[in-house]
Amino acid sequence: MVALTLARSALSLTPYMSKPPGMSVLLLFFTTLGFSFGFVTPLAQDHRYNVGDHVSLFVNKVGPLNNPSETYHYYDLPFCRPDQVIRRKASLGEVLNGDCLTNALYELKFRENKIGETLCQKKLKGDEVAKFRNAVSNDFYFQMYYDDLPLWGFIGKVEDENWTVNENGPKYYLFKHVQFDALYNGNQIIEIRAFSDPNHVVDITEDVDISVKFTYSILWKETSTQFENRMDKYSRASLFPTHQQIRWFSFINSFVIIVLLMGLLTMIFMRHLKNDLRKFSGGDEEEDKEVGWKYIHGDVFRYPPCMSLFCAVLGTGTQLLIQAAFLFVLALLGVLYPYNRGALCTSLVVTYTLTSVVAGYTASSFYNQFVETGWKRSVLLSGTLYLGPLFVMVSILNAVAVSYGATAALPFGTIVVILLIYTFFTIPLLGLGGVIGYRLRSEFQAPCATKRCPREIPPLAWYRKTPGQMILGGLLPFSAIILELHHLYASLWGYKIWTLPGILFIMFIILVLLTAMLSIGLTYVQLSVEDHEWWWRSLLRGGSTAIFMFGHCIYFYARSRMSGFMQFSFYFGYNACICYAVFLMLGTISFRASLMFVRLIYHAIKSE
Repeated sequence: MVALTLARSALSLTPYMSKPPGMSVLLLFFTTLGFSFGFVTPLAQDHRYNVGDHVSLFVNKVGPLNNPSETYHYYDLPFCRPDQVIRRKASLGEVLNGDCLTNALYELKFRENKIGETLCQKKLKGDEVAKFRNAVSNDFYFQMYYDDLPLWGFIGKVEDENWTVNENGPKYYLFKHVQFDALYNGNQIIEIRAFSDPNHVVDITEDVDISVKFTYSILWKETSTQFENRMDKYSRASLFPTHQQIRWFSFINSFVIIVLLMGLLTMIFMRHLKNDLRKFSGGDEEEDKEVGWKYIHGDVFRYPPCMSLFCAVLGTGTQLLIQAAFLFVLALLGVLYPYNRGALCTSLVVTYTLTSVVAGYTASSFYNQFVETGWKRSVLLSGTLYLGPLFVMVSILNAVAVSYGATAALPFGTIVVILLIYTFFTIPLLGLGGVIGYRLRSEFQAPCATKRCPREIPPLAWYRKTPGQMILGGLLPFSAIILELHHLYASLWGYKIWTLPGILFIMFIILVLLTAMLSIGLTYVQLSVEDHEWWWRSLLRGGSTAIFMFGHCIYFYARSRMSGFMQFSFYFGYNACICYAVFLMLGTISFRASLMFVRLIYHAIKSE
């Protein structure tokens, strides 16, 4: 999930940014990173055991199968619990991910088989039976971790077909036996699975006191799978033949769209643009009247209104783009892998903090190319443009999670840690980037001089205006990635890994290329009708792909089995934040591509 950060910015600290941060501050920061990644990349030598060694099993959480965001503490249900419940120390990412690992009564020693071992004898009261029945009716599952390997199982089952004359409702059964199947290779654990045995159940249909004997078994078997490949099984769903065919179709579809767009742009450049430049070079006034984009050379480099906001969008979009690149690198290096507890959330916090200097530098340096004063405002906006809405959204979702008593609710200590990270690292790095951008400022090198008064824009058809160009600029890239996007949603809001990082990276590159090519083509079309207000429009049409993405979010939710207010709010709240980030990234890419194109074509003509 998107990491919680707090949207505050104080440029009054800017005078101190010129001094290098103290060694103690740097040491504190990197120490924090070390603890944050403490559970990310376990080494093979840390997972070697002798026969009979105790290997801890940690229980994590329970929740309805169809609502991945709605999870609760394992002991919120009246399971067998130890005399002293001890929570394992969690990293920042684990807390943000809603993980809560706790000790359990299970004794699963390495390579020791157990059959019908008693966990505990527990007398369930009527209200406890009601809790279990409510969990069973909502298809609750449980999650545990054994040697950093996740395992799942169901709590109970419902039999709707057990109808009699005197009974007019379903029967609810609680599983009282868990079967563990573990695989090992030498002195290392490779895999473990949990099965709730349907032959060992207890009827919990009525709210009456019952005595239940909870038991478990574990069987060990040898395998040839190496320890380094033990996480591969969680990605096998992406390698099914059917899914491979769908992916090939998605790649072919995207490739065809890119080829068609390249052909279209080639035709524009080789025919129309080349002819335009030849007319300008020849100086034929009669032919010159047929071309429109030369007439606006005195207005095309006029900086747009709301310059501070525009530069803030570029700064934040560039920061998010670099952050996405860092995340892809971590995923391809194997740091981020399926079910690595909290690694993604930790990476989001760390990379966003480190790339804050990029946001400040980009906003300040671009703003100072046109205006010498007021750059602090653009830096301030770049620090709040994304974090502000994110903070509001996460605060609302946190309140919802607290009201539900879910594990997604952030404890006060975590909020304080996030506040400290933002105050002592994110804000200083943002201000440092702004100061660097101001110190290294340069004038905007426009090929043509800008006139004092802007030229009047002729009436435009509806498809040449901003809404029409946003539809064209967003629909084609969205159509190229829609199949892979559907798999991504299945990964984010489901329990299987449908999308491998390599495939996702390729689709991201395709999305960037399509956005850039469409932006160049639509910018040329816009300038050809003497419309010189292309700055904001290029940004909006590039980011419009995110609007189609959010529309697909609505479709995905309607087709899913998710339900309840908490899941509804978390799904649309976090998807809105993700789509907003994509809007800023693609909008920045679109503008940069258009700016390079406009500079290129106006460098090639003879200015009058």
